[in-house]
Amino acid sequence: MLTILGFAMIATFLVLIMTKKMSPIAALVLIPALFCVAAGKGAHLGDYVIDGVTGLAPTAAMLMFAIVYFGVMIDVGLFDPVVRGILRFCKADPMRVVVGTAALAAIVSLDGDGSTTFMITVSAMYPLYKRLGMSLVVMTGVAAMANGVMNTVPWGGPTARAATALKLDAADIFVPMIPALLVGLLGVLGLAYVLGLRERRRLGALRIADEESVETKETVLVGAGAGVGGGRLGKRPVGGGAGEADGGDDDGDLLKGLDPDRPTLRPRLYWFNALLTGTLITAMILELLPIPVLFLLGAALALSVNYPRLPDQKARIAAHADNVLNVSGMVFAAAVFTGVLQGTGMVDSMAGRLVDTVPEGLGPHMALVTGVLSLPLTYFMSNDGFYFGVLPVLAEAGAAHGVTPLEMARASLVGQPLHMSSPLVPAVYVLVGMARVEFGDHTRFVVKWAALTCLLILTAGILFGTI
Repeated sequence: MLTILGFAMIATFLVLIMTKKMSPIAALVLIPALFCVAAGKGAHLGDYVIDGVTGLAPTAAMLMFAIVYFGVMIDVGLFDPVVRGILRFCKADPMRVVVGTAALAAIVSLDGDGSTTFMITVSAMYPLYKRLGMSLVVMTGVAAMANGVMNTVPWGGPTARAATALKLDAADIFVPMIPALLVGLLGVLGLAYVLGLRERRRLGALRIADEESVETKETVLVGAGAGVGGGRLGKRPVGGGAGEADGGDDDGDLLKGLDPDRPTLRPRLYWFNALLTGTLITAMILELLPIPVLFLLGAALALSVNYPRLPDQKARIAAHADNVLNVSGMVFAAAVFTGVLQGTGMVDSMAGRLVDTVPEGLGPHMALVTGVLSLPLTYFMSNDGFYFGVLPVLAEAGAAHGVTPLEMARASLVGQPLHMSSPLVPAVYVLVGMARVEFGDHTRFVVKWAALTCLLILTAGILFGTI
């Protein structure tokens, strides 16, 4: 019964948000509450929600202060050179823009944090997509897939969870998977090329006369200097991209140019900000402190040094308050969904039933089975639920047929490109929120391509003999 209710709850949620019958926040709260009552456990709803909120509170705190921190870094001009370099490559060619989006997301993903990746990628690329009238779901889709492939780095989360759950060395899991993951990344770049060509055919490649115009007219960042004077507006989009949310008048703020004289810039503090950001990312990788604490300290230090005057600090916080509220609100709403799934036992029941459906004859091929199952399982449940709840059961079944835990652990990483667009991943709300894309539109676009990327990694892993 719990298995049926669990799958029905997830299906109802996805249908409602993809058909835009409910907003994601409302669906994340009301649908699980309804199914909790249907499961006969309505009296415990409060406990499940509190448990879910408690579990996700550190993530919400991390996102809140990470948005403030990287928002300030965007305001002070830390990423201006990166953006100018990308835009020199992209020019006004939609194909180059999409490939540049995938490459930027992959590079930034090396820090192991999806939220950071999406904030920087969207900040750099959103204005160019708007100016050219490109589809914003193409941007969110390729960014999510590139981040999903790179999310398998040992400090990114999934590999560490698999190593912990099966008592293995993370390097032994990850290093042999590098060739297969590189194939997956090349697949994402190839897909970005194809999608870019499709956008080029739809819009045509607009030419820009010289690089100076690229730097002065095209170099814009989402939210940079929002609410602060001095920005020049870029051109309006030449056409509406499929799947774009209607930004209305707010697009004026989002398309403010990076005026070299804008009041938020702090050029004399550029190297301080670069050193601070590098130190922060290094501390994250080395796990010197919990990530929420690092971003809290980083945001406080960045505000204090770059904007010593209290009114300026308040202005910077206010400029990014919308993103903070939208993302943190979505995370706490998702806590209701995950709390009910886990508290009622739906997750355990769903996982057990799926494992039981694996035919006995597939026992010697449990690594392959695990790779295939990682697609739906990591999409419909958290990484913690999959790696600590399901993977040990699968590994035990595989061991009975001579499949090593290392093979099982490597296969379990296959589903990450799809997982990064799961409604249970807080970072995806940063992505769609900053890009002003409806979550349902993003889901409809990305699921098929992300699934193909996962299968490409799985095939490569089998061919390379690592799975």
